[in-house]
Amino acid sequence: MSVTENNVSEAMREGVVVPATSRAERFTSYDVEAFEVPGGREENWRFTPMKRLRGLHDGSAAASGTVSLDFDGAPELEIEQAGRDDERLGAAGVPSDRIAAQAYSSFTEATVITVPKETKASKPSTLKITGPGEGKVAYGHLQVRAERFSEAVIVLDHVGSGTYADNVEFVIGESANVTVVSVQDWADDAVHVSEQHLKLGRDATLKHITITLGGDLVRVSPTATFADRGGDVEMLGLYFADEGQHQEHRLFVDHAVPNCKSRVMYKGALQGDGAHTVWVGDVLIRAAAEATDTYELNRNLVLTPGARADSIPNLEIETGEIEGAGHASATGRFDDEQLFYLQSRGIGEDAARRLVVRGFFHEILVKIGVPEVRERLESAIEAELEAVGV
Repeated sequence: MSVTENNVSEAMREGVVVPATSRAERFTSYDVEAFEVPGGREENWRFTPMKRLRGLHDGSAAASGTVSLDFDGAPELEIEQAGRDDERLGAAGVPSDRIAAQAYSSFTEATVITVPKETKASKPSTLKITGPGEGKVAYGHLQVRAERFSEAVIVLDHVGSGTYADNVEFVIGESANVTVVSVQDWADDAVHVSEQHLKLGRDATLKHITITLGGDLVRVSPTATFADRGGDVEMLGLYFADEGQHQEHRLFVDHAVPNCKSRVMYKGALQGDGAHTVWVGDVLIRAAAEATDTYELNRNLVLTPGARADSIPNLEIETGEIEGAGHASATGRFDDEQLFYLQSRGIGEDAARRLVVRGFFHEILVKIGVPEVRERLESAIEAELEAVGV
């Protein structure tokens, strides 16, 4: 039996913990109080340093500022502000944890970007989101709507300081083809918790790329669902954690309809004492999702002692009538054989190490498709390596 909002709420009132034995039973609600205040021992929170959330999880973080938005977009796209009563909001998904519900109930206006039907954007569009400022808290909501047979590339660029929680929706219409790049390049003091909802229509294609470089604590949770047959989602990620940084990426791909495809590939590097990355990839193939084709992969490269990477892939299959399904995860240090090979050809040790790291990330970088973003990331990775003499 699935866990419903009513029986979970009743169980919480009685002090009973109801474990979600399947991702099919994941609880969702717009109501903040429908979720218990997490203590850090729950499966969904056990890797997160709760004290560093600055009260986002327990209701004590009142909004004290706002983020600023700067849109440099293709002329074919439409951008507008929508009130909380706009019926389009929530179309891609419902909050699945207390912080996401808090963000949904706390924003004042949502930003909606629309790619009109049968329109191909003439250039990539960038929405720059600047934090509320050091010591301030803000909540937000963003929806990207790609109408049927449309095509666009959209970059969400998060910069600045402060504490920010938001929900981001991607509603991808029939046969639309969209690439989204979400960059978390925050200042060192920033905390960002984001739940991202991806919903694909019939024969829709979405490439969703998450890049996390900065911030004190960043937690991004993308969930992909399919509204009809033929959907194809590719979820890519690149992250680089420094000393003391906590970067957490929690993915869920929910295959509930037949003949859909998903590919997940995240790669991360860590350096410095206390650097911590968490990657959790959940894929559910429901009984009705025949002919599903899915695969997820996570790779982590630990560059210095004192860094820690947690990687947990999960695959749940409720039908045997599938095209294919699999997952893989690995965490390790430099490959001594690669270093030896490069050094044997006259390349110094430091240069050889940098080449190994660049090669490690190359598979993700070439898939970004936005030259300006790719060059920026290559420069950022180079700067990270120079910081510790790699």
